[in-house]
Amino acid sequence: MGQYNLKNLFDPHRIAVVGASETPGTIGNALMKNLICGGFSGSLLPVNPKHKTLHEHECVQSIRDLDTEVDLAIIATPIHSTIDIVHDCIEKKVRSAIIISAGGKEIGKQGREIETKIQHAASAGGLRILGPNCMGILRPGINLNASFASEMPLTGNLGFVSQSGAICSAILDMAFKERIGFSHFVSIGSMLDIDFGDMIDYLGNDPTTKSILLYIENLTNVRKFMSAARSVSRVKPIIVLKSGRSPAGAKAAASHTGAMAGEDAVYDAAFKRAGIVRVESIAELFDCAELMAKQPLPMGPRLAILTNGGGPGVMAADTLAKYGKNPGALDPETMAAFDAFLPPFWSRDNPIDILGDASAQRFGQAMEVCFNSNNLDSILVILAPQAVTDPLSVAQALISAFSSRKYPVFACWMGGKQIEAAVNALNEAGIPTYDTPERAVRAFLYMVEYAKNLEMLLEVPPKIIGNMDFDPEKASSLITGVTDFIPEADAAEILRAYGMPMIRIKTAKTESEALSIGRKTGFPLVMKIMSPDIIHKTDAGGVQLDLRSDKDVSQAYNRIISSAARYNPDAKIEGVTIQPYLPNPDFEILLGTKRDPNFGPVILFGMGGIYTEALKDRSLGLPPMNRLLARHLMQETKVYALLKGFRNRPAADMKKLEEMIIRLSQLLIDFPQIAELDMNPVLIKDGSPAAVDARIRISPIDVPSSLHLVIGPYPEEDESHMRSSDGRRIFIRPVKPEDAPIFTELFKKLTPTTIYFRFFGRLKELKPKLLARFTQIDYDREIALVALDEDAQTDILLGVARIINEPDGETGEFAILVGDTWQGKGIGSNLLKKCLSIAQKHGLKKVHGIVLAQNRNMLALGKKLGFDISREPGSSDNQLVIHLGDNV
Repeated sequence: MGQYNLKNLFDPHRIAVVGASETPGTIGNALMKNLICGGFSGSLLPVNPKHKTLHEHECVQSIRDLDTEVDLAIIATPIHSTIDIVHDCIEKKVRSAIIISAGGKEIGKQGREIETKIQHAASAGGLRILGPNCMGILRPGINLNASFASEMPLTGNLGFVSQSGAICSAILDMAFKERIGFSHFVSIGSMLDIDFGDMIDYLGNDPTTKSILLYIENLTNVRKFMSAARSVSRVKPIIVLKSGRSPAGAKAAASHTGAMAGEDAVYDAAFKRAGIVRVESIAELFDCAELMAKQPLPMGPRLAILTNGGGPGVMAADTLAKYGKNPGALDPETMAAFDAFLPPFWSRDNPIDILGDASAQRFGQAMEVCFNSNNLDSILVILAPQAVTDPLSVAQALISAFSSRKYPVFACWMGGKQIEAAVNALNEAGIPTYDTPERAVRAFLYMVEYAKNLEMLLEVPPKIIGNMDFDPEKASSLITGVTDFIPEADAAEILRAYGMPMIRIKTAKTESEALSIGRKTGFPLVMKIMSPDIIHKTDAGGVQLDLRSDKDVSQAYNRIISSAARYNPDAKIEGVTIQPYLPNPDFEILLGTKRDPNFGPVILFGMGGIYTEALKDRSLGLPPMNRLLARHLMQETKVYALLKGFRNRPAADMKKLEEMIIRLSQLLIDFPQIAELDMNPVLIKDGSPAAVDARIRISPIDVPSSLHLVIGPYPEEDESHMRSSDGRRIFIRPVKPEDAPIFTELFKKLTPTTIYFRFFGRLKELKPKLLARFTQIDYDREIALVALDEDAQTDILLGVARIINEPDGETGEFAILVGDTWQGKGIGSNLLKKCLSIAQKHGLKKVHGIVLAQNRNMLALGKKLGFDISREPGSSDNQLVIHLGDNV
């Protein structure tokens, strides 16, 4: 990833404030005051041009004049002066800087030029920069307030990162009220250098951060962001509030940040692919943050709604229904437990209305029953103030019932002044509180969504049966040299080269050619206008169906040409296309792609035919795709319910549709210059899909294949072949998500000793989370190769080796495992050597690993490959290190 460590930014010991002044009200003065209050007075170094004294610290003219090392420089001077200060920092070997100053790219060309100069200098000098145009950072756990925020929030486990200083201020204010704490609170500003990807990586590796909250206006290095988010979201929830949903909002975001915003639906698709939960408002971000910070994840969506008022309970149930959920069902045992102590008029259903005269004791008993039920995953306790109910006593009962249990519980105490003490008590006890049932339920559903995302990330995609053959050479011959729309017949041939089921298309430039082609093709036929300037052929009268004779063909040709000329007199008419007519299809779908300026090619699936624009039933996905991702893409549309079979219409062949999506994905991987591609409609008849229309637009792009994607595709170039020492043919290739079953089979055959040497402990099975970790590889940040028996009828895993990148982007840690039967045959040596070669190509400079003292074979292999071997301090284990050079 090429990123430097951010330790100096977030854990500095010596800080220089550039722009510090005794003048009241200046930002530099505020920064100094905040840092001194946090205990940094002994290592603060004010810098300004007047040689004044501030808080007994002598100011100096320049950072270069300081007689001590500096970990972090905070720059609060006019933006035009920052470039010289950055050069001073580099000369002084400062590793991190926060640029508070505004006036960069958000003001236009002049600001962009200044930022570009700063960026080039910082990159060359190894200086990491937060900002410009930011508020700074706060780390409550170490009393670091390197910002101009006036107060320090509580210490907690939330990492918060925002592009907007105003949003930072609002969140801080709410955090004080709700007593929510943070591990890190970061105003990231214009992201000249440090961006959201860096922050996700850093917070993902920070043990004090349990959840990550982001306020995003735009993304810069989208591929880095996706890589970091896909990795971290498996272990920590990432909650995002992305502004700019509407066109007006997107325009405002662009003017504020100096960057163009992409189509909002693409952000939705990207966040979903990365396992991120997206909220819709500041209130929801805060509500979700509070719940994530204070409560464990629910095991499922079955919510118990416990209330002393029927109305609030109904409001909570209605909110669940709005998002397609229902309250958890009460099983007979739970019903009997409630009947044992509740009045006979209780609701006898969920919402569990325990009536308006419910005492704190009754609430406490009801909570215990909910907790002990096997049919409930979480509890929402709603209290509406009643004359006979003391809000504080009920709050204390709730606190007592769940004080030592890891079970999701949250509260809605409705009212104002009367409930204030109770709400404070709940917040102090770490129980989230909400002022309305709707807000409480929505926050809960976001937790459920994250749990579902996590479950989906751990799913193993089904393996594709048989090989998928592609003909990139043929496709390239039809694409090369084109700079706009490809002729429809050629577009169909490109898709056919990638295995798409296409109905044959012939082109005719004259009426006589149309008649000749019609006779050869056979009736009935379809005829369509062929023009790069007419997108919606039906609107132009450019489609004629069910042509059954020469007369039909002749009349259709003349109708189409004249109608198209009336529709668009300036259109270039190239003739017509002719193809067999497929009458009465069961379904029509759309499959296509469009290049997004931020996320690259985006795949679109949805309702096809003439209703595409009107119904807008679509879902979006990002390549590369596998069968599982393709299935999820289809499931997100309304047409999917029809495709499973509807009334007397047979179900579509889902495997063929999945394969069409995967084939389209591969075409987009291989040809970055495809800007738009449209197969509409794809007709489905008797279950089988066939595309009848094809439209492809080509536009130049200045990046090679794979780098135009925001998710690294399978690196086919890393495949190789070898022979083991006993002559067996071995196929070495990168790990695929579909490899999970063969990993499980290999593990079952390992001896306890081999397992102990690889995992440094006794492991009985590969659980789903660990299996996903081993097989679902981010090829941008991990090298993982498997060795397969090339002569076996089915895939048999013989060994696996991997190198995992560390946050500095220059170091990696290796691990290797070879099945007991296959050890000593050169497989492990070849796997690791190949990994090291790829690591060097990726820019890694050092690879290391820990090897147990008893693992003599691995120690011998390390020595053979040139690793330096040394004893770990205070341990009998060995550290193996190799510096990657020309010898690898």
